[in-house]
Amino acid sequence: MSLESVPGNTISSVASEADGTPNGDTVDGLQAKTAPHEGCTSEEPVSLSKKQMKKLLRQKQWEATRELRKQKRKEKRKRKKLERLTQPEDDTAGRVRKRFCRDVVRSPVRVVIDCSFESLMPLQDIKKLHKQIQRCYSENRKALHPVQLYLTSHGGQLRKCMDEGDKGWVNWKDINVKSEHYAELIKKEDLVYLTSDSPNVLSELEDTKAYVIGGLVDHNHHKGVTYRLAVEKDINHAQLPLGNFIKMNSRKILAVNHVFEILLAYLEKKDWKESFFSVLPPRKGAVPLEENNKPEDEKVNVGAADEESTGSDLEAKDTEKYNCSLEEV
Repeated sequence: MSLESVPGNTISSVASEADGTPNGDTVDGLQAKTAPHEGCTSEEPVSLSKKQMKKLLRQKQWEATRELRKQKRKEKRKRKKLERLTQPEDDTAGRVRKRFCRDVVRSPVRVVIDCSFESLMPLQDIKKLHKQIQRCYSENRKALHPVQLYLTSHGGQLRKCMDEGDKGWVNWKDINVKSEHYAELIKKEDLVYLTSDSPNVLSELEDTKAYVIGGLVDHNHHKGVTYRLAVEKDINHAQLPLGNFIKMNSRKILAVNHVFEILLAYLEKKDWKESFFSVLPPRKGAVPLEENNKPEDEKVNVGAADEESTGSDLEAKDTEKYNCSLEEV
């Protein structure tokens, strides 16, 4: 005999016996629902399955304990707050947290990432630039003295990459994302373009200045392009004083985010040497330069990044940031 020929009430009885629940009874106040049996002209009762009954029971119990769970969460928050207030004064984590909240002071220094070099980069390098910009934004948000960060000439493929890879960038705070060129936003006398080819060496960061970092990842294919640009537009220019303080075994090339991090570190430490060593990866072999052995003109490339740059390098955790590749900005 096929299952379809079995009357609906028989199926209900079998299900009830399997559940141990009499047909038509309730489980903890839950009444078994009825539904028309397929193929029958009249509506006949069909018991809920054991799984369905248990699900309804769990839902009812969850609703019944809602206020209790809310009260427990509130008590837990109060308990943690009390623990923080009563913890020893020499607790390192608490001291760092309080210092961070108390000492954050926004710097008047402006830092501009010039994104007008899109025509000189393939899509792969534009994506790398996007990762470097992400790191700059993240570091600025965590800094004790965050700068006024600008992205200028923003648009084209770079914006498309940001829309596809990080849609949340439109909600970024404390950053000025502009489609205009930086020359349209900032007075010429306030601009200082950071480029390795400049004969001028940066000695300090002035509050009234806006320091421009070339947003270019070109693997040294366009050497000197940022310096020529600054000269053509009659913009002040300078190079970082890397050669005055350290000596490296590898190429002296920095990524956009590394130059940016060095500027942030200097605003906090007021010491170029400490700032360089707090950012440069140890694998680059950077060592302090002896005072009596300083080169006359040792430059740090600012304007392009090398082929070691990858997105994963720039997405590493803060505790692993020294493993990031050192690239030219």
